[in-house]
Amino acid sequence: MFTNETLKTAAAARALAEIRDGMRLGLGSGSTSTIFVQLLGQAWQEGRIRDIVGVPTSEKTAALARSLGIPLRTLPEVGRLDLVVDGADEVAPDFGMIKGLGRALLREKIVAVHADHFLVIVDETKLSPRLGLSVPLPVEIVPFAAEMTVAWLAGLADRAELWCEEDGRPIVTDNGLYLARCWFDNGIADPSALARVLADRPGVAEHGLFLDMADTLIVAGRDGVRVLRRQKGATAPHTESV
Repeated sequence: MFTNETLKTAAAARALAEIRDGMRLGLGSGSTSTIFVQLLGQAWQEGRIRDIVGVPTSEKTAALARSLGIPLRTLPEVGRLDLVVDGADEVAPDFGMIKGLGRALLREKIVAVHADHFLVIVDETKLSPRLGLSVPLPVEIVPFAAEMTVAWLAGLADRAELWCEEDGRPIVTDNGLYLARCWFDNGIADPSALARVLADRPGVAEHGLFLDMADTLIVAGRDGVRVLRRQKGATAPHTESV
């Protein structure tokens, strides 16, 4: 029986085949990335992978990696990364992505831009013809006058709100910032234009649009696991294997 969990595990297992001894790895955050880190830790403990160094994108990922014995360093200590392995909340045909519902988008993006390759692992439910159709866009914002920033975001989207814990307190990221979520009833018409507007707004620290960043996508579905690769700026990916 196929479940989201089994599909996530299949994608993470295929990503493990991309890892080579001596790699400097960015370790993503979220449910699928957690499975990958667990598999990586098992391979490390069994000696199937050697001499790797991990740079985590969240404190939660860091704690998991340490518990598995994976050697960790900070990004400044490592410098350039060979590969980042991370998940995504939604992926468009051109590899544009919404990320950040795992609450770590700012660190994920910082780590990703310092990597030679960015590999994303998802199950087929994360594929979408247009970004914003199935998930809200998370935006990491400064706590000062956060209500004003959320009101401005609501003017860009069909709806926006401050993301809060169940007890009503604002979610606080590892960076000490807040998160807002923005909904678009018909998806995001022009993700690149929206990304530019968000980047220019004081009070917005970072947004969850990851555009023209990933070069490898591993998709697990009921018909198997697909590996798609693309060069940055390309309009279509190349399916390498099924």
